[in-house]
Amino acid sequence: MANSIVGIDLGTTFSALAVLNAIGKPEIVPNADGERLTASAIFFDEENSDIIRVGVEAINSRRLNAQRSVRWIKRHMGDANYRKSVDGKDWTPVELSALILKKLKQECSGEHGDIRDAVISVPAHFDEARRKATMDAGDMAGLNVIGIVNEPVAAALYYATTRHVSGRVLVYDLGGGTFDVTIMDVKGHEMKIVCSQGDHALGGVDFDRKILEMLEQNYKDKFSTELISSDEDRAKYEDEAEDIKKTLSRRPVAKKMLYGAAGNMRVEITREMFEQSISSLMARTDILVEVALKEAGIKASGIDKVLLVGGSTRIPSVKERLKKMFGSAPETAVNVDECVALGAALHAGLTALREKPDKVAAGISKGLKDINLTDVCNHSYGTICAPMDKETGRRVIENRIILKKNTPLPCESSQTFYTVSEGQAQVEVTITQGEDTAVEYVNKIATHKFKLPPGRPADRPIKVTYSYDVNQRMQCKFEDVESNAVLEVDLSLDKDGNVSESDTKKKKGRLKSVKVK
Repeated sequence: MANSIVGIDLGTTFSALAVLNAIGKPEIVPNADGERLTASAIFFDEENSDIIRVGVEAINSRRLNAQRSVRWIKRHMGDANYRKSVDGKDWTPVELSALILKKLKQECSGEHGDIRDAVISVPAHFDEARRKATMDAGDMAGLNVIGIVNEPVAAALYYATTRHVSGRVLVYDLGGGTFDVTIMDVKGHEMKIVCSQGDHALGGVDFDRKILEMLEQNYKDKFSTELISSDEDRAKYEDEAEDIKKTLSRRPVAKKMLYGAAGNMRVEITREMFEQSISSLMARTDILVEVALKEAGIKASGIDKVLLVGGSTRIPSVKERLKKMFGSAPETAVNVDECVALGAALHAGLTALREKPDKVAAGISKGLKDINLTDVCNHSYGTICAPMDKETGRRVIENRIILKKNTPLPCESSQTFYTVSEGQAQVEVTITQGEDTAVEYVNKIATHKFKLPPGRPADRPIKVTYSYDVNQRMQCKFEDVESNAVLEVDLSLDKDGNVSESDTKKKKGRLKSVKVK
């Protein structure tokens, strides 16, 4: 099957790829090992530097040489300062993520023909730099990223097309490394996003670390020495902690043997101990749910159904907390590990139908024809300006919001600003993300110099237009009204906030020289 339409869940701990079948239904494509999920782990082969291993083999290899392994790279997406140095080469989060995507792409291609067009999912709260980094990773892996979809939106899309879901729905997405809560209105296959909240550093990895701390403390209490003395030890016990967490989702007690330098010991971790250790983390999810409800203008009683997404929702206390909060048990009728990838494939189909309907097979078109999704901006976007304070007669620096959070997509908004001094030959334009008017409380996601005609008086108009399309792509346009000079920014950012397309292309070529297995 050529020109397959795929959706990819690029997860913190596991990733998955789904393809639309001949009648527009999404299906997970197993990897070469027959697994439906691929571990988001990377290991640089010791014998052959041209070979990079991705998946379960990479997890197993990190116990032998942790310095050559990478896990949980999603946590560093958008971080311009993070580098993994191996064999004298520095790897960025975008490049490392591209290796995972390349593995998924090549193993799906074996069964479904060449893969090009894809939608990749991201946490709903990801900022613009992280979203663009995800798209760049797809481009480096040889994919044509036709869109980005928020993970809870993708999951809800799959739920709504496979189950009877209606009314005001809350999607509770607790994965391996991130947490999202999204509120949406669902009527059949009509879905409208209301709002989202989230935390990009809250998930199963953090729960594992709490268990690891308990293992270390148990050992220290008995032997008065450390359990872990190397990176390889840490890798081993990180895996043990994850295993204990999964066991405690099925049974009230998990038992393990600890093997340290001072001797061996048997340890027991109860579900109650585990729940107590993660209570502060779970409290953070509760707060974010409450913030989302407040943003939507409703109480918990106004939610008709809670949908669970992400492997960490298998923890029994998660369901218990939600049942207590909303008065009824949350729904877990689909595979919580796979529904994001499956929904992303549906979103890819909808995107292809909208942008090139003549190239979409008739069976897929028919299968998707009734689905209607309205997404929203997940953040407010603005610019820094210096208006005159009427009371003091002085200019004050502030953040002016241009696109408001939760505006339905696609959207566009313009505001006019004015130059501040006579003969001003340039203006520094800053794109901001955040809800505050105070500059110190918003995220500056790009800064550029916009050259202006010289020799003009002050107060010349600069029109600023921000637009956000349904594929989660943002464009910013700065226009000098009198000269028609224009600066357009598409947020292809490097660490200094500058456009860096050539750098992405160069690194894409570098990825072609390595073999991903």
